Amino acid sequence: MNSTTPSQAFACAPFIKEIGRGQKGARSLSRADAHAIYDAMLAGRVSDLELGALLLAWRIKGESPEELAGFLDAAEPGYRTWDAPASAFAPVVIPSYNGARQLPNLTPLLALLLARSGVPVLVHGVEAMPGRVGTAEVFAHLGLAPVQNAAQAHDLWRQHQPVYIDLEHLAPRLAWMLSLRKILGVRNSTHTVVKLLQPFRQPALRLASYTHPEYLQLLSEYFTRLAPAQQGDVFVLRGTEGEAVASVRRAQQITWFHRGASSVLVERAAPDDAAPELPQRQAEACADWIAAVLADKLPVPPAIAQQVAHCQEVARGLNIVFK
Repeated sequence: MNSTTPSQAFACAPFIKEIGRGQKGARSLSRADAHAIYDAMLAGRVSDLELGALLLAWRIKGESPEELAGFLDAAEPGYRTWDAPASAFAPVVIPSYNGARQLPNLTPLLALLLARSGVPVLVHGVEAMPGRVGTAEVFAHLGLAPVQNAAQAHDLWRQHQPVYIDLEHLAPRLAWMLSLRKILGVRNSTHTVVKLLQPFRQPALRLASYTHPEYLQLLSEYFTRLAPAQQGDVFVLRGTEGEAVASVRRAQQITWFHRGASSVLVERAAPDDAAPELPQRQAEACADWIAAVLADKLPVPPAIAQQVAHCQEVARGLNIVFK
């Protein structure tokens, strides 16, 4: 819960009046106003009553590209502090906030394949995923423990290992905002924000996923008009149960955003009847299957191999362009 004094409190009523008029009557805030109010929310200068009102209003209205930009501007000072490791590749940042409910979680396979080719990989997410199999859980069965800071991450990158960090250690205030789902019962705008984090001072390649089609339009507008080019490039794809890993059953479109322009790297395709046999969704079974793929006892699913190749190419190019 927040505890604010009158001198610290942020006046929210004018903003609630704008965004809280329902889906048809609400109006979006400017980037500057969205920055100011999200900064106050993260700093604990918004009362519990107003915070709940704001989060639910945005849940109903949806975020505009300018509002999303303002949120990310406000959040950035709380997490963008890491230095990229020395490498032929720019880092690849993979958010993991959905886990697997029906299918196996193959985000760890994507991360491990990239890492063993020399790409510095940072996976961030949350460990507790009731009813789902999270990436942290699969990593644990593969013997990969989470890190808590950049120094531990650099040790793993030197060993060509992927890094997993819980949001609690990467961006504590965002983790707190994310946890409000337990109280409100619904997601809030922070669930979109955390999937777009770029923690490095240098350019990186981010993998961003979406579940609902309207978010593709939101992300497209943000990355073509409003995102800082110096942060690097982004691959946007419809997530496999929300995870930013290519589906092995049906190729999903992957769009590459680079310096305000976009191009389609992978076209959406019909279901693949020849897709490989997959493991059960349980974390241990998934980890065993991934270990077999890494040991060349099973083939790498073509869709994931293609995603890895695209990541390698763009991450290498980013590292050359911005050196």
